[in-house]
Amino acid sequence: MKFELDAVFVEHGCERSALATRVLGALPPEVLVTIVSDAREATRAIASAPDPFGAGKRRLVIAPRKTPFLMPCPAGSSKFACCGYLVLTLASNCPMDCSYCFLQEYLADNPAFQVYANFADSFDELDRLSTNARGRSFRVGTGELADSLAFDSLTAISRDLINFFSTRENLTLELKTKTDEIENLLEVDPRGRVLVSWTLSPEAVYRSSEHLTASPAERIAAARAVLDAGYRVAFHFDPLIAYPEAERDYLLLIDELLDVVPPRQISFVSMGGLRMTPRLRGAARGRFPADPMLCGEDVLAADGRFRAFTPLRLSLYRALAERFRKAGAEIPAYLCMEPASVHEHVFGAQPMRPATIGERLARS
Repeated sequence: MKFELDAVFVEHGCERSALATRVLGALPPEVLVTIVSDAREATRAIASAPDPFGAGKRRLVIAPRKTPFLMPCPAGSSKFACCGYLVLTLASNCPMDCSYCFLQEYLADNPAFQVYANFADSFDELDRLSTNARGRSFRVGTGELADSLAFDSLTAISRDLINFFSTRENLTLELKTKTDEIENLLEVDPRGRVLVSWTLSPEAVYRSSEHLTASPAERIAAARAVLDAGYRVAFHFDPLIAYPEAERDYLLLIDELLDVVPPRQISFVSMGGLRMTPRLRGAARGRFPADPMLCGEDVLAADGRFRAFTPLRLSLYRALAERFRKAGAEIPAYLCMEPASVHEHVFGAQPMRPATIGERLARS
């Protein structure tokens, strides 16, 4: 197990689930396991801690999900050029602790790391999607409210997902991660239906802001390993942070990536600037007061989020997009949570409709 846990809570009724059996069988003996009538007890127990959100990351909760698993990406909005991403929520929270992470706001009142014992019920939702929309292709990801592979050594959910998606021709699974926890992936044949993506940041951002994650070099090496094992790969440069020397560092990072992963084998790249609501900004700066990446020049934008000045964001986006253009292969690229006008300034054209770009990325 690559991440430490203080305790595991299993909600009554889930004790004999396949997921609980796997997790409890793989836990180190020193981790305390408690059966509770209500999984929220795990959160109540840390409400008075100096850093409840940080403490919650070290408490694993196994409980049933009572709402649908499949939903549109919560970042989607009519204000932004969207990528047509569908989110499969099988877990909530992350054992890593990036200083800029939006979960500090989104999960502030429910910070324990939750994984859903009835995750296999999501396959019925996916089958309905696949059957009712024949002729269309969908990209479905598990990495929105939780890292897709963190704790996979305990849960092994990736194997179930890969086996399911490998037989659905119009569904593509995206596993998004900042880890190098790929051991389970290397034992399953994805049959071309699974894409693994990594968020990449320069060494300066990794050391300052991305606590407990794999290093950039380790993420790139893991990408090469899964590529060789038959997976597709993609990369997210999000958040881009406009710090001094950022352009130089990001371009060096791209060079390091392209030295290991051939551009023609990259399914797509995405880019998105650092953005924070006032509440998230306050929470992040409160938990990580010494992180210089949280103290750049920014302004409150029209969408209610603090962002780097538009010229700074455009300069970074253009520099990265141009570097990929010069790589010798046409790599699909999109911007996350930016208006169509910014997309046009960067790429010289209006973005495609969300459904269109979603199908293109699913097939890339």
